[in-house]
Amino acid sequence: MSYGLNLYAVDLTLVRGAIGCGSKQLLDMIGEAYGQRIARDDEYFAAEIAKGAPTGHEALRAVIEGGPFEKEHAFQYGYAYRRICEAYGDQLDDSSFSSFRSAWLIHVDEGLTSLGMTAVSVSPFMYSLPRPLPRAELPGYGEWTPEQCAEGLAQWEASTEEQRQQLHFEVLEAIESCVGWMRQAVAKEGYGIAGFGS
Repeated sequence: MSYGLNLYAVDLTLVRGAIGCGSKQLLDMIGEAYGQRIARDDEYFAAEIAKGAPTGHEALRAVIEGGPFEKEHAFQYGYAYRRICEAYGDQLDDSSFSSFRSAWLIHVDEGLTSLGMTAVSVSPFMYSLPRPLPRAELPGYGEWTPEQCAEGLAQWEASTEEQRQQLHFEVLEAIESCVGWMRQAVAKEGYGIAGFGS
């Protein structure tokens, strides 16, 4: 089975604050901006919706209202939260992570560690959604805080060309993508990275 990451440079405090905020304006804004894509996702998940899963719009409403959540359909709340991050953030280049086997993230993390880049790792993008959203198998979710991004960049700058050239070229390319994400995040005050694995 192959996976992919969707990543956003975003104000993490803002998007976490959207959970349970109760804003009809936010619900309407996202519904209007992403209505066609939500409808396409509903077609993709038609079998699950027929079995009782909420539609994309219903899941988005539940996230913004802070519940109620149905644990057996947790995936829909994860995708709704991703839509919030997409609405508030800047999508990042995920080409090095658009289709990968599960071990790929471990290889990239090993490469990061070998360069002394211990502030960040990519494996947590397959972890769980922020509370109070129920735990979902997919999408996975993880964050790099603004502080982690700044520290990760400093660690990259401290690594040597010799260290970098010892890495497999695909791992180095993926790490360079990570560096690009961090640069894009730190360019905006208070921005970190929200990543979704599915």
